[in-house]
Amino acid sequence: MEIKQSKSEVFICQKKYAKEILKKFQMEECKSMSTPMNQKEKLCKEDGADKVDEGYYRSLIGCLMYLTATRPDILFVVSLLSRFMHCASEMHLRAAKRILRYIKGTIDYGVKFEKCPSFKLLGFSDSDWAGSADDMRSTSGHCFSLGSGIFSWSSKKQEIVAQSTAEAEFIAATGAVNQVLWLRKIMYDLHLEQKESTIILVDNQAAIAISNNPVFHKKTKHFNIKLYFLREVQQRGEVTLVYCKSENQLADLFTKPLPISKFELLRQKIGVCSIQSKEEC
Repeated sequence: MEIKQSKSEVFICQKKYAKEILKKFQMEECKSMSTPMNQKEKLCKEDGADKVDEGYYRSLIGCLMYLTATRPDILFVVSLLSRFMHCASEMHLRAAKRILRYIKGTIDYGVKFEKCPSFKLLGFSDSDWAGSADDMRSTSGHCFSLGSGIFSWSSKKQEIVAQSTAEAEFIAATGAVNQVLWLRKIMYDLHLEQKESTIILVDNQAAIAISNNPVFHKKTKHFNIKLYFLREVQQRGEVTLVYCKSENQLADLFTKPLPISKFELLRQKIGVCSIQSKEEC
């Protein structure tokens, strides 16, 4: 990991490591791509394509996983492709090599953190619905910032099948709340106590209403009972779920492939940019 620091900002990246990955998989001279994944592509375990060398595929995905430490913009597709470690096909390998093509064009990208007047923790939570073609499970995504670039991010397939978009968003919000409770404890130990409630932005009003209002109980009988702790956390004043429009939902980047324009906009908003082009951040 490379760190460049000045009086007003810190920039972290893995440029040298990214070059090593391209060299290892003989993609140094490849054509670059604008996004790490084709928006219209649907990946599944049995796609009818020929199988590839599992060792080679695992090595490639493993290398990309290490790169997500400073490249949250590739996290979703790397997480998605990691689900096919034991059944990798030509389609999965082609999708993985597209990530390398994207990295080739953004080789010097990383996360920039700017000096802020105060360290206020802010979260974003999002979910797709039934995005997995194999088991119809949804993907949860969340990220957190302290005023500039994000420092904590996640993209993970949900453990249960959500029966509605509201439930999928509710499960994602619950995962984000678990993370924020842990982050608040860490910040307390670092003498950065968050005295105010931490806001988590969610783009689904039904999920927020369910987390606040018990009258929705009849519509949510199928919800896993452990998820209801979210109400208690809000009542204690540690976390507050707040609605935001989908176009402002940064965690959208961690739940689904996006069109170029939206992908580049969200990439900029989470603080991922080139050290040589700071105006992009």
